[in-house]
Amino acid sequence: MSRTLFISDLHLDRARPDVTRALAAFLANNKRRCDHLYILGDLFEAWIGDDDDAPIAAEVTGLLRAFTTDGPDLSLMQGNRDFLLGATFCDAVGAQLLPDPTVIDLYGTPTLLLHGDSLCTGDEEYQAFRKTARSAQWQSELLARSLPERRALASQLRDMSNLANSNKAEDIMDVNPAEVERIMSDFGVSQLIHGHTHRPDRHDNAAGCRWVLGDWGTTGWTLTATPNGISLDSFII
Repeated sequence: MSRTLFISDLHLDRARPDVTRALAAFLANNKRRCDHLYILGDLFEAWIGDDDDAPIAAEVTGLLRAFTTDGPDLSLMQGNRDFLLGATFCDAVGAQLLPDPTVIDLYGTPTLLLHGDSLCTGDEEYQAFRKTARSAQWQSELLARSLPERRALASQLRDMSNLANSNKAEDIMDVNPAEVERIMSDFGVSQLIHGHTHRPDRHDNAAGCRWVLGDWGTTGWTLTATPNGISLDSFII
């Protein structure tokens, strides 16, 4: 039976080799058991450009290339942590880089895919940064810096983000229900899949169904779609 898998928010980092090992096992177990794997953002905790020479970049490149070689299709989407993920990396691993948002036909159901950060409209401070970080000029200026400079900036931005989030109300960092219904209506879909919030669940609203992917920490999450339905499952890392 045809199977399509969705994951997100692995936040791969050298400080968490167990998560990278979990990804390696997941890819090996599913290479012959799925037709398409979608990774909907934040594959990496930080991504400073496709020229990153960090060992984890090379390791993950090898894992994904082994998965796609004579294997399933792979589609990647940028997240808020790895928004500099680009075409060079995708070419190296045999993946398609998806725009955010993207609509796919999931076994006859038009389905909207997003990372999910754009839905958190209550966090106005973050949305202002997101707009800046997605601009071609800002990214071009950043990528023109040396790798050590970019690593230092990525660390600084991560620390600033963690500090800011510690002072924000939980509901501000979650999706805005009105924005969810608006974007589903605008795209004419009744099904939405996203990550980012680290709150795995299924939600029904006036526009249809919203599936939220989980992050990989001590537990990993995967959404499995077949012609017979969808399930959201966890596993121990």
